[in-house]
Amino acid sequence: MIGSPHVLGRTLADLVLPRVCAGCGHPGHVLCPPCAALLARPRPATPRRHPHGFPPTVAAGEYAGPVRPAVNAFKEHARTELAGPLGAALALAVGAVQVASGRRDAVVLVPLPSSRSALRVRGRDPVAELAAAAVRELRRAGVPATVVAALGRRGRVQDSAGLGSEQRRANLAGTVVLREPSRRLPGLVVLVDDVVSSGATLTEAATALAPALAPAAAGGDTPVVAAVVAATPRGRARPPVPGGAGVFTVRDVPAAGFPGPGLSDRAVRH
Repeated sequence: MIGSPHVLGRTLADLVLPRVCAGCGHPGHVLCPPCAALLARPRPATPRRHPHGFPPTVAAGEYAGPVRPAVNAFKEHARTELAGPLGAALALAVGAVQVASGRRDAVVLVPLPSSRSALRVRGRDPVAELAAAAVRELRRAGVPATVVAALGRRGRVQDSAGLGSEQRRANLAGTVVLREPSRRLPGLVVLVDDVVSSGATLTEAATALAPALAPAAAGGDTPVVAAVVAATPRGRARPPVPGGAGVFTVRDVPAAGFPGPGLSDRAVRH
């Protein structure tokens, strides 16, 4: 994938041009500490209208302000050096999911698959890169973690611009599938993506992934959970959701409160 002319050109440019923050343009960092700090307070992702089946999801920050251009620079403009700080943010979100779930077994990250057309245009898979970077951060923090590309895409999806949440879900129906339907994934399985907005894509992926989850060690079914780098802000916060099957609560506390020594520090030092 690194052979893509666009990606290669960006890589060569990084060797000769001074680094500037992808969020605010300040020189000296690929993502400066103040911008990185915006991705260091995990919180629940709450789409305005929860699609039925939307998995409990944690975001490292809001998809707004400097975070938005930083994520877009990595995803659409091949600033691959941002995989480090954005992957560290994703690792924080995964750590929050682990704490909220009460699980202490191995963590399996399942990246949301890109469409074939997106792979052709970009010449790379940004979400897979983020997942790999997040696993490195989690392992450094002592959390056993792996990446499994358990999901794939099939069929074509029309442009979702202007579609409502239910229309987006219908548009995506059946397009995310298990690569190996008979395979079961042990441990805490976490769907990962860069950004969640309407929640339709994560919901479709969660539906496809559910049959691959092994029963929890304590017995019973394990709900699909997810973690993302950023979530589109939705105005006023919703009241806490009462606990129950498939529901967990994430408190808005400093990132240092989540597992893994030094995880939050690395997130803002890149």
